[in-house]
Amino acid sequence: MSTGTLEGKVAIITGASRGIGRTIAEELADSGATVVVNYNSTQADAEAVVSAIRDRGGTACAFQADVSQEEDVRRLVAFTANELKRIDILVCNAGVVRDQLIAAMKVEDWDLVIQNNLRSVFLCTRAVVPYMMAQKHGSIINLSSIAAERGGRGHSNYVASKGGVNALTFSLAVELARKGIRVNAVAPGVIATDMSQRIRNFGEEEILQQIPMRRVGDPREVARAVRFLASPDASYITGEILHVTGGLGV
Repeated sequence: MSTGTLEGKVAIITGASRGIGRTIAEELADSGATVVVNYNSTQADAEAVVSAIRDRGGTACAFQADVSQEEDVRRLVAFTANELKRIDILVCNAGVVRDQLIAAMKVEDWDLVIQNNLRSVFLCTRAVVPYMMAQKHGSIINLSSIAAERGGRGHSNYVASKGGVNALTFSLAVELARKGIRVNAVAPGVIATDMSQRIRNFGEEEILQQIPMRRVGDPREVARAVRFLASPDASYITGEILHVTGGLGV
């Protein structure tokens, strides 16, 4: 059921077929936005997200695109602009993990993470900005990570990619502010998703001891932060990294 805070808005969410991306798509749709559920290879999962949104009275469609590739991004954005006539919100959520100690890390694993987690943000932002500039407004929310500020053994490619996302967010916020486009990021901590399951399996109790709130986060808590930044309630907020971490890193 729509709450109306994003009524009439059109949102693209990359990597929205599962995990945090799916929850963000559902949250924005529940708030009234028409949502484009981007996926790369899991069409059935993406269609399930669309069905769930429609069952709740929302509006959504799925679109396949590898957002690390320029031509795919062009297709995704052109489809949205042509079919839905506007682009108000871009959520750059797509990302991958390929953990390995630096001495054993393959170049292709470094490149894959940088391309999916950072290059995709550049490509998607560059593609939507002309439409947002024409509208004189827009909100871009990038999914970062607490890892960008903490580092971690075996995570150098992931940490570098998310550190780059933060730096890009700051720079774009300054560059686009006078065009009416706000650029922010959400940095989750340990969230209950499939992506974090492997890490939690190695020692969830030890991890919980590092989190002041003594629990992992729910994907809905991340999605609500994204929804806030996308909404008019955040109209004077740009260039910020909103941490959703339960106090981890404080």
